[in-house]
Amino acid sequence: MPTFDIQQLQAELAQKNPRIILKKALELFDNIAISFSGAEDVVLIDMAVKIKKDIQVFSLDTGRLHPETYRFIEKVRKHYQINIDVLTPDRDALDSLVKRKGLFSFYEDGHQECCGIRKVEPLKRKLAHLDAWITGQRKDQSLDTRQDIPEVQTDTAFSTPEHPLIKFNPLLNWSSAQVWDYIEAYQVPYNELHEKGYISIGCEPCTRAVLPNQHERAGRWWWEGDAKKECGLHAGNLKK
Repeated sequence: MPTFDIQQLQAELAQKNPRIILKKALELFDNIAISFSGAEDVVLIDMAVKIKKDIQVFSLDTGRLHPETYRFIEKVRKHYQINIDVLTPDRDALDSLVKRKGLFSFYEDGHQECCGIRKVEPLKRKLAHLDAWITGQRKDQSLDTRQDIPEVQTDTAFSTPEHPLIKFNPLLNWSSAQVWDYIEAYQVPYNELHEKGYISIGCEPCTRAVLPNQHERAGRWWWEGDAKKECGLHAGNLKK
């Protein structure tokens, strides 16, 4: 783990172009990985491979993704000729949940327990072996939970006293339009669900297409209140 002043680094990277943030992250850390969710995070991969060829990339396979998302992950792997570490849930925990509550308990008691098993626990396992990670989260994805995020931060959700973890958010200040301008300009592969009205793409039972002028997060966990639309991967965003 390199030594640096996190506040000084925040000041240095504030409002900077995503490429500058990515370059700094990859210069500072060898043991760093990009979190690829099967949506627009591929922009980060496209930028990163131009800076450093042997980047680490991981993706969460919850077991409930759309078929299009699985095909997209494979398309990205082949397009960039990179390895993608596909993380899966703990089998015993998942078996127990399904046995007790069935396959669709989240419609009745909220998505947190299911996301905890299918997403958060596998992510926690992965992050325990990293010094830093890079996410594709943007402010415009959630007016409720992502407005106060800095470009670089100590990850309050997954750090421990023995293992501090740094999180970089290079696309933080980009709009959805800027992301798609980049995808078009550089012919970046994208999930075919985007052509079917899906904007923010998660698990198949918990994601739906949005109507014109609806916010992109309206298609996620639509049966719950807006303030809860985080799955736990960025739990530090939620206001107490």
